[in-house]
Amino acid sequence: MFGTGDRLERQSRAVRHTAVLEGFPEYVTHEMRAAEVRLYEVGIIPGILQTAEYASALTVRTVERGAITSEQGDERMSLIKERQAALLRTPPPLVFVVLDESCLRVPVGSPEVMDAQLARLIEFAALPNTVLQVAPFAMGDRRSIRLPLYILTTQSRSLVSYAESAHRGQLERETSSVVPILTAYHQLQAEALSQAASVAMINQLRKGTP
Repeated sequence: MFGTGDRLERQSRAVRHTAVLEGFPEYVTHEMRAAEVRLYEVGIIPGILQTAEYASALTVRTVERGAITSEQGDERMSLIKERQAALLRTPPPLVFVVLDESCLRVPVGSPEVMDAQLARLIEFAALPNTVLQVAPFAMGDRRSIRLPLYILTTQSRSLVSYAESAHRGQLERETSSVVPILTAYHQLQAEALSQAASVAMINQLRKGTP
């Protein structure tokens, strides 16, 4: 439905072969040093927030489909750990996350895996350097962004963005070009649920209520 397996295939290959998905390896390098990280994700929980069990279930399924090799799957798991560890540095970056509601509702692994993943999101929202929001389906055409998007503010306060379409990834290094993208992200945040309402939605899903 959301093409997540194809995206994992492209990103996994990009770790080893930069020509396959332009921009992704360089984006990761910037992300690990960024002062601020902003992201919008559709369909799956973003790698920096995935539990080990969620990441493993997602990767195993992609390997079973033949989309990536076991070695590429191992590389993806290692990269996730490196990216998550980089967010724990001192001082930590500010991390703003907007998740499309589909990220919460698309099942990955067992019900226990999903419940633990949702619990991880609630823990993330409670951190002093993070903001977590959900863009509900009810937003409809008020979404200013429709595809996964990542925006970084570097230590020197320059901007870098990475966007991924159905067939390619694109890294934008020119701050003047990233500013309109950042504006669209702020508009998305304004329309999305507040962090308190987002956490309430996640808790409702954990309880099995609509």
